[in-house]
Amino acid sequence: MPDVSEDLTGRRLGHYKIEGVLGRGGMSVMYRATDIRLGRKVALKVMGEHITGDAEFRERFVDEARNTSAIDHANIVPLYDFGEVDGMLYIAMRLVEGSDLASLISAGPIAPRRALELLVQIAEALDSLHEQGLVHLDLKPANVLVTTRESVHEHVYLADFGLTRRGATGHRTAGGDFLGSPTYAAPEHLRGEPVDGRTDQYALACMLFACLTGRSPFQGPVQEIIQGHLGAAPPVPGALVVLPPAVDDVLRRALAKRPEQRYATCQEMIAAARAAFGPAPGEVPAPSRAMQPVGPPSGPQPVGPPSGPQPVGPPSGPQPAQYAPAQPPQQGPPPHQQPQHQQPVRLRPPMPAGSASLARPSSGGSAKWIVPVLAALAFVVIVVVFVLMATSVGGSGGTPESSRGPSYGTNNTNDLPTSVPTAGG
Repeated sequence: MPDVSEDLTGRRLGHYKIEGVLGRGGMSVMYRATDIRLGRKVALKVMGEHITGDAEFRERFVDEARNTSAIDHANIVPLYDFGEVDGMLYIAMRLVEGSDLASLISAGPIAPRRALELLVQIAEALDSLHEQGLVHLDLKPANVLVTTRESVHEHVYLADFGLTRRGATGHRTAGGDFLGSPTYAAPEHLRGEPVDGRTDQYALACMLFACLTGRSPFQGPVQEIIQGHLGAAPPVPGALVVLPPAVDDVLRRALAKRPEQRYATCQEMIAAARAAFGPAPGEVPAPSRAMQPVGPPSGPQPVGPPSGPQPVGPPSGPQPAQYAPAQPPQQGPPPHQQPQHQQPVRLRPPMPAGSASLARPSSGGSAKWIVPVLAALAFVVIVVVFVLMATSVGGSGGTPESSRGPSYGTNNTNDLPTSVPTAGG
């Protein structure tokens, strides 16, 4: 059986041709390799021989490899394959061309804005894991891969999982090897107590501390680091570099010894850190809702009970249901209008021609044409009446005379002939 301490460069492990070492850890070695079946470049993680013989670790390895392969997130390195060849356990995953966060921190503190832009991507990936009931448990800068080859901005991948189920305990092998990195491990993780998403949030806070200061919260031999996580107060980052005081408060809470005293999620912690730094120079704050137009906010949309129980004016009596929602009087009219009860005539259309309002001086222009028409009608009626009277008078003077017959040689119209005259008389 090959020893993991050996350099496997140039050898084949199953259908993977190993081309070089990418990094080494306490329990594994990461190689650059090629999948000769697909012709695809991969990162091949080969587990150490001293832990592959641990039955509990082998069972956990298979379970966690399957869980990881089912994860689909833009900031989590995709897992392609896992298995065992010649007694060695391996995991094949996407090869990310770039650097890791540990290399960036080794050069000194990272600009706060850049650090937050990188870690917010990790926070999103971790919260996604936690929603599925998983905990990473091996969060450290070396497992955060940074690349600029996949997008305009720096893209971050979370890799090298020490995955376990939320609430699980016993994060050591049968040989006593700790599963994780003590430098960034939470107190409950180190004590072997149940873990959850807040365990990863503690480790993320340690990484934020390292990004801002260029060092981890606790330093020294492994035992001193463990004791620092278990009982010592973390150093104040503002005492190491110039930072806003509010940042110290955020990290103090995120690095609390008890999980219930920390932030609920990783993204909540990063959001609090952003707020502590305030807006960047030249950054325009988001427009406030108070900048919306000022005026009667509920003019067209009556709000609350005043529109119902407090109607104003007579219309609310006979028909409160129809009138109140349309024009709530208690909300006040717009500035350019007057309340309806103050000037009812000016707001109403002209009254019909036959109404009593024609006699009012303010009845408008309708009376200007109605009066002449009525005068003309009256004149016509008078003329017609006059003609009729004249006709009746003329008829009464002529018609009775003609009914009496003609008068011959006498001026007395009352002497009517009693007999028909003859020729001899």
